[in-house]
Amino acid sequence: MTLEAIPPILLVGCGRMGSAMLAGWREQGLAPSVAVDPAPAALAWAGPDLTVVPQAGAIPGGFTPEAVVFAVKPQNAAATLPDYAGYAGLSVFLSIMAGRTIGGMRASLGADAAIVRAMPNTPAAVRQGVTVACPGEGVGAAQRHLCEDLLRAIGKVAWVEDEALLDPVTAVSGSGPAYVFLLAELMEAAAREQGIPPELARLLARQTVAGSGALLGASEEDAAALRVAVTSPGGTTERALAVLMAADAWPAAVSQAIKAATQRSRELAG
Repeated sequence: MTLEAIPPILLVGCGRMGSAMLAGWREQGLAPSVAVDPAPAALAWAGPDLTVVPQAGAIPGGFTPEAVVFAVKPQNAAATLPDYAGYAGLSVFLSIMAGRTIGGMRASLGADAAIVRAMPNTPAAVRQGVTVACPGEGVGAAQRHLCEDLLRAIGKVAWVEDEALLDPVTAVSGSGPAYVFLLAELMEAAAREQGIPPELARLLARQTVAGSGALLGASEEDAAALRVAVTSPGGTTERALAVLMAADAWPAAVSQAIKAATQRSRELAG
């Protein structure tokens, strides 16, 4: 599916995820837009297609974006959102703040605010992210289409109508890259324990995780089927999986981790 050029956007926050989204939009062709971020490093993103200002009060007069994208930490939402309430009825609001509900954001932005809540993940930096989005009441078809274009610029997009699903989504895919990075970290450490030199241990762990992910992404088989294909009866993989798949090992740990992250997402709603 061909991605469309990006219309004027107001990006609030140029951190890791905000800047990843911005880079993806620029690859599609970004109309003159504005970013708000007080960090001096954010000025590096300025260019012919982007004016960077330190606060909402410095947004150029007369600038009306098609979308206002909130890419700030959820803990900063209460202090940040009211500054943009004036765009309600003019722009669609797209939030990637974990835990912040549509209802909670509408309390700061106004009853007429059209809000889409979304949860991307950090592979967006290499355009391999996955985002789940939920449209709030009053979001029109054109606004939903625009938000999909903004999110597809950094990877795949899925939609849900039940906002409550975004809490476990956050736990699985939003936090999920950290679980994968931890696996690579632990594999590297275990390789070194077995006497493999540090540089080789790092290469083996990183490339095994990255390559396995690429294989999973390219295959139509279930992850379980791919696992079985690697596991020869009586072999080394089977012996290792007997440890990892014990009832009190990975099955329990992963379930508990997702449950804990889901609960924390709900707590962030305040």
